Amino acid sequence: MSPGVDALLEQARAGVRRLTPHQAVEAVRTGALLIDTRSDAQRREQGDLPGAIVIDRTILEWRLDPASAWRIPEATGYDLKIVLVCRQGYSSSLAVASLRALGLHRATDVIGGVEAWQQAGLPMSDRPADIRY
Repeated sequence: MSPGVDALLEQARAGVRRLTPHQAVEAVRTGALLIDTRSDAQRREQGDLPGAIVIDRTILEWRLDPASAWRIPEATGYDLKIVLVCRQGYSSSLAVASLRALGLHRATDVIGGVEAWQQAGLPMSDRPADIRY
């Protein structure tokens, strides 16, 4: 495989069943955690997703690893289904690879990110974001 970010992205996505925005909504309806890794500025511009937990990308692994002393209460086990979303579906794919390396084998992300969510006509939240530090 050649070096570069495209090769890294291809490797990160290998073997991952990524979800469309509609599939992500269904996954959340059936118990998956929806994790939004976008920056504050991106969320101000695009809005927040209903039911999403906002976790900054820089602390994502510590908050979602069930063995971490700094995990969120929802991070109950390595079999948990986690759906990551970012602005366009690129950085979320890299984050999924990191979570899978931790043992969170059901982690996935949304194809096209929040931009695809909005293009699909899915609702945005009218409530304050659930931000976890």
